[in-house]
Amino acid sequence: MNTLQTRNELAANSNSALLGIENANEGDQHLSFVLGNEHYAVDILSVSEIRGWEKPTIVPNTPAFMKGVINLRGIIVPVFDLRIRFDVGVAEYSATTVVIVLKLMDGNQRKIIGFTVDAVSDVLNIQEKDLGKAPTFAGNLPAHYIKGLLNIGDDVVTVLNLDALLNIEDA
Repeated sequence: MNTLQTRNELAANSNSALLGIENANEGDQHLSFVLGNEHYAVDILSVSEIRGWEKPTIVPNTPAFMKGVINLRGIIVPVFDLRIRFDVGVAEYSATTVVIVLKLMDGNQRKIIGFTVDAVSDVLNIQEKDLGKAPTFAGNLPAHYIKGLLNIGDDVVTVLNLDALLNIEDA
């Protein structure tokens, strides 16, 4: 399936797929994005910004999924490639590749991290009751990274657990 076609279908089906939601403004908003042929989403309130791809500064002796660091207005931000970490698709950098910069709280400390993704898709309104449980079986993506699964048309969107992603560099 063509990634562009999949993103367009996701966008076209997003409101109609959230069956059981009378008002599309109900629920929490999540930013959806594409990794390979898979769709994922994160809580939009944690998204600080979306940046075009720029090659980060490499940090020696780091895992392959850590692409390096970028300077974000004087703040050094580690950038992780989720395609490599989750083993979904080949890490190729194109015109649609972006870095999603997240601001997360780790206890009383704010942590800023960036994730390289193939493309941003849509903003989804998701109610907790619409999320399916995370699978307990082992796969490419460890279960603790998954908050839940959401059916949208013929696609499944994996909603990521940001608390687990906060410690991705410890993996």
